[in-house]
Amino acid sequence: MKRERRRARSLALQILYEVDSVGHPQAQVIARHLEENPTLGDEAGEFIRHMVQGTLSSAPALDRLIAECAPDWPVDQLAVVDRNILRLALWEFAVSGETPMKVAINEAVELAKRYGSDSAPRFVNGVLGTLAEREPEIRDLLQPAR
Repeated sequence: MKRERRRARSLALQILYEVDSVGHPQAQVIARHLEENPTLGDEAGEFIRHMVQGTLSSAPALDRLIAECAPDWPVDQLAVVDRNILRLALWEFAVSGETPMKVAINEAVELAKRYGSDSAPRFVNGVLGTLAEREPEIRDLLQPAR
């Protein structure tokens, strides 16, 4: 199950990247990625849909919080992959509440190692660590974004 969720997060990141950078409709991008990965189970497919839709619908609120914790890096100027890793992890631990904070941060760092630049894992860990210190406050702020 852990391996399946990691793979699902990776696909969710790829979908978020495409929607963010190219602007393709999320439903079409999700459907295509699921079609291209027929070995992915139904539960993982639902997990992907849930993560992508939740992250995208909460993106403005997530971006405001990310900007507060990385004031030297305007969110719109972050690398697309870094921005979406941060959004996805923050949504997972602060909005959905289905993933423990430490797991979400660890998974985000692993995604940054795989898809980001050499400095991405440290940056992602630092921003998410700062956000984690404010977890109760952030949960309260993001609940309307559900």
